Amino acid sequence: SPAKVEAVLCVVVLFLFCSRVACWRPWPGSNSSDLLYGASKKFEGSSEFVHLRYHMGPILTANITVYPIWYGAWLPAQKRIIREFIASISASGASTPSVQGWWKTVQLYTDQTGANVSRTVVLGQEKNDRFYSQGKSLTRLSAQSIIKSAVNATTRPLPINPRGGVYLVLTAADVYMENFCNNVCGFHYFTFPSIVGYTLPFAWVGNSAKFCPGVCAYPFSVPDYIPGAKAMKSPNEDVGVDGMISVIGHELAEISTDPFVNAWFAGEDPVFPVEIADLCEGIYGTGGGGSYTGQMLNDGDGATYNMNGMRRRYLVQWIWNRDVNYCTGPNALDQ
Repeated sequence: SPAKVEAVLCVVVLFLFCSRVACWRPWPGSNSSDLLYGASKKFEGSSEFVHLRYHMGPILTANITVYPIWYGAWLPAQKRIIREFIASISASGASTPSVQGWWKTVQLYTDQTGANVSRTVVLGQEKNDRFYSQGKSLTRLSAQSIIKSAVNATTRPLPINPRGGVYLVLTAADVYMENFCNNVCGFHYFTFPSIVGYTLPFAWVGNSAKFCPGVCAYPFSVPDYIPGAKAMKSPNEDVGVDGMISVIGHELAEISTDPFVNAWFAGEDPVFPVEIADLCEGIYGTGGGGSYTGQMLNDGDGATYNMNGMRRRYLVQWIWNRDVNYCTGPNALDQ
């Protein structure tokens, strides 16, 4: 039938261009896991329909170093928000609920030797691509070309770190990535030696402030098609960047547990993996699931958040907990 032909063609295109592998849109809309488990899945508290399995591939057990690549025009204040979030993942001393407490759920995942995802996540060397070397309309392969330029730069190239390196391509608000807003706010994959010269885990996350804040920066912006919905105040007074934080957290959690799309995921097809953050899309607190984000926190200025970094507050989605088989976070009411 035409529908079946279209489905087959979609699978082929997705396989060739990785357009569904490890992608994310946070809200509103269906969770990625709905496609696999159906509408009966209980998001926060059920193990009945979820069969997350380990497929024997490597995970990031060595110390993780995140190498940001700032593509396009970025304000210093925007960079600080993101840098401090990454630095907070391993930093002790933040008030509870903390970003470090959130990462402990990711640390539960192990490889075939029993080694856990590293507890250490550090901010590595950075690279600026302020002149838009690949233009302002990117494809997935463009992201790899950006990384290639960064690691092969004649001055201060990024280190080649295939063991614990994560290359994070962050695009400014005036840059469009293919499928951005339609069904993708971020994705992770690995670079091809034919393009970059190395196989390196990487992720892309875009600032959605210009194109679709109601999709990728929810709940700090709401889509026009939800009448009467009121946006929540962002904790760092930058809707686009505060929206990016949860997507960055989502991608770092998945790239650490499934860097080459052969480790931790649900489902039988690695072209359509449902990974540990996909299972918890749109869930930020106790009671989350369906059309409800769960119980979050508000600071004295009315901003919404659910965890503390060392110097800032953030809103970051929860992660699937392999020990209890439901989504958990440091702000859970039963913690």
